[in-house]
Amino acid sequence: MARTPLLSTRVLLVCAALGVATGLLGGVAGAITPLVLIGAPWAYGLVLGSHVLPGIIAQQVFRLPLVALTTHVLAALVASAVNPAWIWRFVGTALLFGAIQEGVAALTRYRSWGAWRFFTAALVTGVLVAAVVFAAADLGKLAVWAQIAYLVIALAGPILWTAAGLALGERLRRAGVARGVRTG
Repeated sequence: MARTPLLSTRVLLVCAALGVATGLLGGVAGAITPLVLIGAPWAYGLVLGSHVLPGIIAQQVFRLPLVALTTHVLAALVASAVNPAWIWRFVGTALLFGAIQEGVAALTRYRSWGAWRFFTAALVTGVLVAAVVFAAADLGKLAVWAQIAYLVIALAGPILWTAAGLALGERLRRAGVARGVRTG
């Protein structure tokens, strides 16, 4: 007896399309990262925050398990084609951000899809990434105003990109992208 796959072909194809679109954006974000880190390291949260998009859009469209992680990994592969030197950074970021988004959804058993849930994942992502990047990039050497700006922007970046991803995902959902797919 054949089992129904967890993610249908239709869902996988949409995740792939979202992965390509957001992966191109991720590749550009990766390309400008060195310039931002040299010229305005305090603004890095806006660039890094863009990497929340694949999972946010996919979850908003389908409201299913594994769509965030799947779309993140596909986006990382596309971003790596744009900027091959950063493949492991892209894949690591995809796994981390996808796991956070899937984890928050799993805590609600994939039944609660209010905006608060997406923003909770964004805040968790922002806090975690802010702390890691602050230490790894030795941002403590910056002026106090720049450290404060970095922390605020590092938290705001994922939240702002999440708002954009929710809006785009809702438009895609209303346009019928998820039509015919059992969603939450």
